[in-house]
Amino acid sequence: MLRFLTAGESHGKCLIGILEGMVSNLPICEEDINRELERRQKGYGRGERMKIEKDRVEILSGVRDGKTIGSPITILIENKDWENWKEYMDIKKKKQGKERYIPRPGHADLPGLLKYNFDDLRNVIERASARETTIRVAIGAICKKFLKEFNVKIYSRVKKIGNVEDEGSIEEVKKNYEKIESSPVRCLKKEKEMMEEIDKVKEKGDTIGGIFEIIIEGVCPGLGNYIHWDRRLDAKISYILMSIPGVKGIEIGLGFEGISLYGSKFHDQIFYQNKIIRKTNNSGGIDGGMTNGNDIWIKCFFKPIPTVKNGLNSIDIRDFKEKKYEYERSDTCAVVPAGIIAENLLAFILASEYIEKFGGDCLEDLKINYNSYLERIKSFWF
Repeated sequence: MLRFLTAGESHGKCLIGILEGMVSNLPICEEDINRELERRQKGYGRGERMKIEKDRVEILSGVRDGKTIGSPITILIENKDWENWKEYMDIKKKKQGKERYIPRPGHADLPGLLKYNFDDLRNVIERASARETTIRVAIGAICKKFLKEFNVKIYSRVKKIGNVEDEGSIEEVKKNYEKIESSPVRCLKKEKEMMEEIDKVKEKGDTIGGIFEIIIEGVCPGLGNYIHWDRRLDAKISYILMSIPGVKGIEIGLGFEGISLYGSKFHDQIFYQNKIIRKTNNSGGIDGGMTNGNDIWIKCFFKPIPTVKNGLNSIDIRDFKEKKYEYERSDTCAVVPAGIIAENLLAFILASEYIEKFGGDCLEDLKINYNSYLERIKSFWF
């Protein structure tokens, strides 16, 4: 079983992550992780901070001679902006000047202040910031490298920005994935329209959200479990995706579009043509909390960023007078990086499922168990 822990503040010295439970002998290097960090930093509509941070990871433990050794993997990412903030974030005595007293609607500011009994919102802002997802992407990148050993491929794209919806089937996404990767908005056919939509919103000093879509190919059937509620894979997927700041809705498979279909049309009928096939994938590759051999297909709604340049109505926590909050900096649209974050968090969930099902402390033993399972089910899946 995999688990991870992260630490660090948005403008603190660094972010740290610990991944426990990864098998030994998995080839991994810092560049494998840095590639995913670079993908996270891209995207049309990003804010000023992406011009400051050039995220690079340092592996501190758990890897030797280019391979995992079975012990906890510790990774570190420095915050370049720390130099501009170190006097305000000092662990002994902070300099005054970065306090915040007007909570932003849609952020963790106000409930966090009440929960932890602060007199300044800064402590909440620093940890609740989406900057923390940087280290989670780094952890997921290790898990992605693990999944490659089992021929699992993860694709994603921006499906919608505001009212502009991308076109193209899942098969087109797979076939033209290089085009998506090179697009500033990571879409297939509506790049110009999406960028224009973001520009219009930016000019107004506002923000905009959208939908990102993820397709995971090559996952074997039987991951997850129907025995207990908390072991169902769709439950685990929903849990981790909802942990991304800004994600407010998830669809697995056809999702809410299925409302208009009767059961006879919605459910993926089973046929046999030298192997089991389904001609549709409305369930999104998951039945009864388990993978069924089809692609895992997920869509997530990512809300507009709450930090709006022109401010929103709020109150000053010192005197309860109505005021608009002070704007620091923000993305106009963060749907692109949200999709990359989701890819890597899903990689963690799936890697954990593979390790739990097939066991083994080293990669070689796990592969033996995996191949034995595939041999047993080959008349069904192959």
